[in-house]
Amino acid sequence: MTTIRRRDALKLAGATAAMGGVLPRFAIAQADNRPTITVTVQKISNSNTLDCLREQSNVGTRMATMYTERLIDLNYQGRLESVPGLATEWRRIDDKTVELKLRPGVKMHNGDEFTAEDVAASFSPQRMFGETRPTVQGKTLPLSGQIVTMSSTKELPREIPPVARRLWPGFDRIDIVDKYTVRVVNGTPDVTIEGRLSARGSDMVSGRAFSEANSWLEYARKPVGTGPYRIREFKPDTYLVMDAHDEYWGGRPPIKTLRLVEVPEVSSRVNGLLSGEYQFACDMPPDQIVDIERHPGFEVQGGTIPNHRITAFDRNHAPLRDPRMRQAMTHAIDRKAIVDSLWAGRTRVPNGLQWEFYADMFVADWRVPEFDLDKARALVKAAGYKGDPITYRLLSNYYTNQVATAQVMVEMWRAAGLNVQIEMKENWTQVFERGPGRGIRDWSNSAVFNDPVSSIVSQHGPNGEQQQYGEWTNEEMNRLSLELETSTDRPRRRAMFARMLQICEREDPAYSVLHQTATFIAKRKDIRWQAAPSFAMDFRAHNWGA
Repeated sequence: MTTIRRRDALKLAGATAAMGGVLPRFAIAQADNRPTITVTVQKISNSNTLDCLREQSNVGTRMATMYTERLIDLNYQGRLESVPGLATEWRRIDDKTVELKLRPGVKMHNGDEFTAEDVAASFSPQRMFGETRPTVQGKTLPLSGQIVTMSSTKELPREIPPVARRLWPGFDRIDIVDKYTVRVVNGTPDVTIEGRLSARGSDMVSGRAFSEANSWLEYARKPVGTGPYRIREFKPDTYLVMDAHDEYWGGRPPIKTLRLVEVPEVSSRVNGLLSGEYQFACDMPPDQIVDIERHPGFEVQGGTIPNHRITAFDRNHAPLRDPRMRQAMTHAIDRKAIVDSLWAGRTRVPNGLQWEFYADMFVADWRVPEFDLDKARALVKAAGYKGDPITYRLLSNYYTNQVATAQVMVEMWRAAGLNVQIEMKENWTQVFERGPGRGIRDWSNSAVFNDPVSSIVSQHGPNGEQQQYGEWTNEEMNRLSLELETSTDRPRRRAMFARMLQICEREDPAYSVLHQTATFIAKRKDIRWQAAPSFAMDFRAHNWGA
């Protein structure tokens, strides 16, 4: 619904009268009555960029599908199953190779046609991998074949190649078969290539636009993709404005201009929604849902998604070096109480760091450590703990209910004899800063495709974020991670995964799973739009009506 202010209506009436009350036929034909929609969010980007490899975050997931796409997509109105994206079909050539047929006639935001050259450019060393090489069992492999590169001299941020190799540890090259056919060639066997192609980070961008940008940052703040909306303006920490990409292959976008506005305070997001300033308000805590829905013109959508909230341990922190201390912390948490009290039962305590859509890789009989205060106290005593402070670095509600959850857990840990002290931080750089004061932090882990390598290996394995930041490592876990990435023996892979859960969640805890993440979006009820089981927001034509 478009709102016209009174003074604008008077101007319009006067202009119409001056023309004899008749608008020219060409003006009627060219009128664009699509709405401008404003979405208010807690955070737009953690890295102050829009590059899918640099912005590997929950907030990045929300916006990325608006302007970039992948060869294999996910069904955001279903159960996130794989569906054709920029590739219409794909097939296995062998254990290392997948061939994909590209969708012909796809126009990018700069008017270029999307072809195999853009696929090669998107996966090129200049954009993704830098000087890194594929690995097998921890050993570096030489690159083989003809590597397609771009004439670009941009210096990649140091964070990009490690993220690219976390997603694609064995990637070797893209072979161009013809204009609309490519082969993704791995340096090692990998049963998950198709899943990796559907993961955020494997997004396709214009090779020409990347090459012509004056710097990596210039490109990263205005990437040129194929998505339904193209970026007009991005002001970090403030707003992102996108316009409809009217040549979008999936149909004319239903929104003329899409605005994301950063509003950290929950109350301001809610008030702006109810006053009509915003049409969508994201990151709603469960305790706001009933109050919002008391207003007849509004509703809240959302629920659980393939992401778990966890606490991560730095085992270099003096009080946490003994694994019994970390074990005690996992047993001292009453997760069900947190779900019932802070989430109003709208989420659940899962079976550890895994999801049912892993199918035959799901370890159904695995459980998170049980809440057992006596056991926690006994472990604290056995570890010889003397009450030294354990530092808990905390952001102010980057995650929904983050501060309240932390405060509840501090009291639970205190009941077990643990002296946990919260230190509020302003940003992730301060949270990750190395030193003796880094003990516990909040995190969330997603499964970006249907296999454990997408989460437990990607986040906690030898190339994972936790080990890259020097918080935790385990020799057996590392060996199993490397084998899991290359094994094609499915029963063996499942047994390895079960053992990895045992190591990471019980024997030598790297983290503790708290609950499955749920995300809630408040909106105007008259807008027909369906929230996805994901952080991603889908504003394509098939998911819109007003």
